[in-house]
Amino acid sequence: MARRIKKEKSGEKNFVAVLSDVRSMHNVGSIFRTADGAGFSKIFLCGLTPSPQDRFGRYRPKLAKVSLGAEKTMPWEKAGSAVRLIALLKKRGYEIFAVEQSEKSIPYFRIKLTPKNLKIALIVGNEIEGLSPSILKRADKILEIPMRGAIVRQAHHPRRAGRGKESLNVAVAFGVAAFSLRRPGSRFGKRLASRRG
Repeated sequence: MARRIKKEKSGEKNFVAVLSDVRSMHNVGSIFRTADGAGFSKIFLCGLTPSPQDRFGRYRPKLAKVSLGAEKTMPWEKAGSAVRLIALLKKRGYEIFAVEQSEKSIPYFRIKLTPKNLKIALIVGNEIEGLSPSILKRADKILEIPMRGAIVRQAHHPRRAGRGKESLNVAVAFGVAAFSLRRPGSRFGKRLASRRG
């Protein structure tokens, strides 16, 4: 049976991941592994995002090959609509941090966590289309990973080059944003550092 945890765990882990229409099993598997390593408490799989198990309860080899066991230990839940899930998470006190390039986005490293940031949902989207406008307008913060190479082509970007890709792989982008939440000085980072001590 799938690990469908209806309520997030209580306690010190107050970070959850939301995957909206992330279609690649390799990317989903990588995010499972990264979320586990970054201390996230749960992953919500929305829309077309595949789950670790098929409808017969069998683990998907392509996903498991990348997640390396995290698919069995990381709590997850199929959630259907990301928009409805966001509304539910907000009612539960979560702030929604979307990872996306937008005119309203800010560099991920400028986020300063405070005692008010006790519960955060980090959401990433489809590998090609990213997150929909309906999701972005519901986000409390939109985080962007600045690109410095010659491949940037967003119209609003100061380093626009007019060619090539404009973002990192979704699993890599999730990893950058997820571990930034536990950087030294952030509330989450201090909690993990104290656990290691």
